Amino acid sequence: MEINNTKLEISISKAKNGSQSAFSFLLDAFWQDVYNYQLKRTKSENDAEDIAIQTFSKAFDKINTFDEKYKFKTWLITISKNIHIDELRKKKKSLSVETSKEQEEKVYLVVDENPTPEDKIIREQNLAKLLKDIKQLKPKYQEIIHLRYFQELSYKEISEHIKEPMNNVKVKLLRAKKLLAAIIKTS
Repeated sequence: MEINNTKLEISISKAKNGSQSAFSFLLDAFWQDVYNYQLKRTKSENDAEDIAIQTFSKAFDKINTFDEKYKFKTWLITISKNIHIDELRKKKKSLSVETSKEQEEKVYLVVDENPTPEDKIIREQNLAKLLKDIKQLKPKYQEIIHLRYFQELSYKEISEHIKEPMNNVKVKLLRAKKLLAAIIKTS
């Protein structure tokens, strides 16, 4: 996906001010780059996807440290590479990014009340078809959709339930909604 530099600069600026739509745009714009980079390194779709989620979680958490004189894609790939190296050092399969109490509190300040286009598409479907479509997602995405929309848990409650940082929950949910919306559109 070729991105206009001006649009990219505006999106980064908006993301630094906490805009969810800007985060969503950046995730869409660079997901494939980060995922493909990790797929080549890990040779595992699951590991590549997990590291990509961790990458965006960390990048969105640290967006204010991004220096505009560098390319955003290079910054993301560097974060991704470092996460992978850390994971290799730990020799663990599960990934986690530590967040401080202050960082966790900042996440609560981000308002996500406005339904995204994906939210609108999902709501328009009848329940039986929606449940069938959800079953096409990977189990981790099925779980996060179920917890958020059927059990109506908050990000904090989901974070505690799946024992992952809240930033990971937000990125996973965003990714799950986009994948589900794509399934709904094609079926």
